[in-house]
Amino acid sequence: MALKLGMKILLVEDFNVTRKLEIKALNKIGFSNIVEAENGKTAIAKLKAEKDIELIISDWNMPEMNGFDFLKLVRSEKEYQHIPFIMVTAQAEKKDASKVIEAGASHFITKPFTYEELKRILEKVFSVQKKDRGDIPQRTASGKIRMKVGHIQITDHLVLGVLEHMIGRGTYSPKHFELETVCMSGWNPVQKSLEKAEVDAAFIMAPIAMDLFSYGVPIKLVLLAHKNGSICVRNKRGGSNVTFPEYCKNKMFYIPHVLSVHHMLSDMLFREIGLNAGLVGTEGLDVIFEVIPPVMMPEFLGESEDACGFLVAQPIGTKTIFDGNAELLFLSGEMWEHHPCCIVAMQDKIVESYPDAVHEFTDLLVKCGQFIENNPEEAAEIAIEFLDPEEELQLTVPVLKSVLSEHHGIRTHDLYPSLEDLDKIQRYMVQKMGIGTMIDLEKFVDPRFADAVCPEPEGGRKPSFFHDPKLIVDKFS
Repeated sequence: MALKLGMKILLVEDFNVTRKLEIKALNKIGFSNIVEAENGKTAIAKLKAEKDIELIISDWNMPEMNGFDFLKLVRSEKEYQHIPFIMVTAQAEKKDASKVIEAGASHFITKPFTYEELKRILEKVFSVQKKDRGDIPQRTASGKIRMKVGHIQITDHLVLGVLEHMIGRGTYSPKHFELETVCMSGWNPVQKSLEKAEVDAAFIMAPIAMDLFSYGVPIKLVLLAHKNGSICVRNKRGGSNVTFPEYCKNKMFYIPHVLSVHHMLSDMLFREIGLNAGLVGTEGLDVIFEVIPPVMMPEFLGESEDACGFLVAQPIGTKTIFDGNAELLFLSGEMWEHHPCCIVAMQDKIVESYPDAVHEFTDLLVKCGQFIENNPEEAAEIAIEFLDPEEELQLTVPVLKSVLSEHHGIRTHDLYPSLEDLDKIQRYMVQKMGIGTMIDLEKFVDPRFADAVCPEPEGGRKPSFFHDPKLIVDKFS
C-alpha cells in the first residue's frame, strides 16, 4: 500500500490544542485532507459519513468513547477492517503498545511526538520496513570504537555536550572511543533508538529506561546524567486573584512524559493541594495531565488559558519566566532534594564487549559534571551550541547561567546511581499512580564503572530526601 499525500485522514483527539499540534505535524509532512473528531463516538459518525477514509489516527484516552473501544469497533466492522489505524496515547508503557497491536492497531505512537516521528511511522505502515541496526560498533582505523549517544535539548544532558566540546577543542583525547552525539526531537525517538540498538547509549529518563528493561530490552544503567534540574511554573494568563489550587481546577497541566519523575512530582503536588489529577479517562478529575513536547510547552502555555502550568526539565521553565509567560512555583530539588531523573543507559553488548571504552566514557562524563559545577558561565556558553544549535529555543547565556547556578537547581558533581532512589521512583509510580512495572534494580544497574570513576564528594554523598510538600505549597497557595 502506497503512502499518498492526498489521502483522507480521520484524526480523533479530544483536546483542541493537541489536535492542532497533530494537524500541524500532518501538514508539515504534506497531508491536508483531514477530517476531525473529538472522541470515538463522533469518529464513528464521521467514518460512516466519509466513505473514503484511508487512515485513522486516534487518541486513546477520550470521553464518550475512548480510542481503544473505537479501535475494537473499527476492526469488528468488515467495511473498515482494511483501514490502517494508528493509536496515539500518553500511556507510554510497553504493555500498552502490545495491547493495542493485539487489538488490531497498525501502529502505536506515544505522546509527545514530532512530525518526524509520525512520518517514520506512516512510512512503516504504508511501505517497506527499514532494517534495524543490530550490530555492535566496529573499531575505526584509529583502533577506537565509534560511540553513538542520543540526547534531547535539556540541561539534564549538558555533561554530554561539555564532553563533546572538550573533545573538540582537544582538552580530552579519548583512547578507546570516538564520540558521536545525536540530538533527537523528543523522548520517543530516544526510547526507540535505544530499544532498537540504533544508538549505543542514551541520556534518557530513568522510568522510561526501567520500563524498557522490564520488557527485556538489553540495557544497563551505568551512570546518572544529573540530579535535580526540573522546574514547576504557573501560567500568568488569568487567575491572578485566586490561589493556585483554585486556578488549576478544570484545567490542564503539562508534563513531558507519563513515565517521568515530572509526572511523579506533579502527582505529589496535586495530592498535597487536594486536587485529583490524572490522564483523561480517570473519573472525578480536577486537573488533567496532558503530555506535551518540552520545547513546545512555552508556546502552548502562552497561547492557552486552559493550561495552569507545567513541570519540566530546564531550561524550558526559566526561559518561559524570562519571556514573561510564567511565574516560578518551585524547583524540583525543593520538593525532592538530590533526586535522580535522567540516566545514562547503555546497550549490554557495548558494556560487555568494550569495558575500557565504557570506563573512559563514564570517567570523562564525571569530569565534565564537575566542570559544570565549578564553571557555570563557561558551561552556559557551551550549552548554547549543544542545546540550541538551530536557535529554536532562543537561549541566552544569562538564562543558562541562572539555571546552572540555582541553589536547588541541577547538580552534576555526583553522578553515582543510588538503588534506593531508583526504588523510590518505581514504588511510588507502581503503588501510588498505577503505572510502570517493578524491576530488579540490581540487574538493571551496573555499578562497576560508577564505583571506579565517581569520587566520593567531600563530606560524603548526600542522600536524596523529600521535603515536607506543605512548606512548598504554602509559598504559592
